[in-house]
Amino acid sequence: MLKSLHVSNYVLIDSLDISFPGGLVIISGQTGAGKSILLGSLSLALGAKSEPSMVGESRDNCVVEALFEVGPDPILEEVFSANDLPWDGGTVLLRRVLGKSGRSRCFVNDEPVKLAILQQMASRLVDIHSQHQTMLLSDKTFQLGILDSYAGNGELLSGCRKSYSALQDMKAELLSITAKIQTSVRERDYNQAAYERLEGASLRVGELEELEAEHRQLANAETIRENLFGVRNILDGEQDEGGCNADASLRESIRLLSRTSSFIPACGPLSERMDSVRVELEDILSEVSAMESSVEVSPGRLEQVEDRMGELYDLMKKHSCSSIEEVIAVRDALGETLFDTEELERRRSDLQKAIEKESEALGKICEALHEKRLRFSKEFSRAIQDSIRSLELDKALFDVQLLPSAPSPTGSDAIVFRFSSTGKNPQDIGKCASGGEASRIMLCLKAMMARYTMMPSLVFDEIDTGVSGSAADKMGQMICSMGRDMQIFAITHLPQVAAKGSAHYLVSKRDEGDRTYTTISLLDEGGRLNEIARMLSGSRITPQALSNARALLSENS
Repeated sequence: MLKSLHVSNYVLIDSLDISFPGGLVIISGQTGAGKSILLGSLSLALGAKSEPSMVGESRDNCVVEALFEVGPDPILEEVFSANDLPWDGGTVLLRRVLGKSGRSRCFVNDEPVKLAILQQMASRLVDIHSQHQTMLLSDKTFQLGILDSYAGNGELLSGCRKSYSALQDMKAELLSITAKIQTSVRERDYNQAAYERLEGASLRVGELEELEAEHRQLANAETIRENLFGVRNILDGEQDEGGCNADASLRESIRLLSRTSSFIPACGPLSERMDSVRVELEDILSEVSAMESSVEVSPGRLEQVEDRMGELYDLMKKHSCSSIEEVIAVRDALGETLFDTEELERRRSDLQKAIEKESEALGKICEALHEKRLRFSKEFSRAIQDSIRSLELDKALFDVQLLPSAPSPTGSDAIVFRFSSTGKNPQDIGKCASGGEASRIMLCLKAMMARYTMMPSLVFDEIDTGVSGSAADKMGQMICSMGRDMQIFAITHLPQVAAKGSAHYLVSKRDEGDRTYTTISLLDEGGRLNEIARMLSGSRITPQALSNARALLSENS
């Protein structure tokens, strides 16, 4: 039940702190006093859509807090657990902070949460029925939900949702895999040819760099041999008339330095150093000679290298690669794709078997749901029909029609609530019920829901619109009866309904300077008498209205 509501800077509400009792709580006020504003602030705390215009003028943001006292509720507890929120099983505090930008922050028991979580919890705490909600009479999901609540189909529905969800997931995966297989089949020949060419190319990391180096040597073999020959000739060539080779020159220099060392001792070390140079030159000459002899002038090999390089460059261009390593990666990926097709075929076969099995399981659940709905639908129809007839629709007919439909999370039944106010030819209730009839039918359905579902608080926002006289009195009795087992808020303009509450709150406006504020206050006995008298007679309270109000209150005391 809603224990208290704190509102700060919401539209015309500057500041409000109010507590509520259990049972039937009446909220009334003149048209335009702000009852819808009060309900809007509660709706904001429950996760309703926010707008910048909701923020009042006194501050930069508005704050709405709703404190609920809750009993054992496995579904609500599961929501808390799934989102790592503290659960004490006693109170739930919802808070919404809305800024002028229109962005809001949500909190549950002082822990920040996403708006979706707040909305999920709110559905377990309060059910707000507005005067426009009679459109739900045409909502087949709403109709089926009420019948399922009455029939106690919670466990079957849970199993149906899980089975249907699992089946849809498998079907989605099957579609995805089938699409991949079809794509692979269309591309298989291309992929196979590309893979075989890459595999036949015997690609090797570093090969291209080696080929490029070899190509440089082969393309310049004549120049390389000519240069190496020149070096060898300089170091070890025959003496000619113009001079001598390097080795002979060094040997003669060493001899002369050795002879001179007897006169100049420093020439001895120079002779030794020159001898070392001569030995080093001999090694260099040997390596140059070996290089010269190894250089191959081979047009045939050059052609082979160029062909291989052309092949590698072509593969790199074809597959948009900048290196042989990337081409190798493409080859491996193509190989995996060809292999994956076999795996996909196996997975598709497994999925087809699993879908067949799950479809059979879902069918059995749907059949069990149908049989149970069929069994309870007549009893449910009689109960709702009796309830409607008690609200001065003496000839009303109400029944439930179940029609076959494709399997869904709620089974394989389509439902139609049929109604007739004359006792003849019942039709789809959403197409034939008048405004006053729809209000009374919705009240009967809500009363049924309250009896068979865990609904801590129920708000009726002028559900009695279009109803008056003794019918309104009987609607009030029904709402009052519901209030014995749960907390009911009834926002009403009818004195017959207002007189039945255990607590009565008045919404009003007051002016301070150039600003108008909406307030709500708990009426004492005298204030309640005057408010019901006003509802009976209008703005001018007459002695007769007071007498009638006193009689109404006395009847319901």
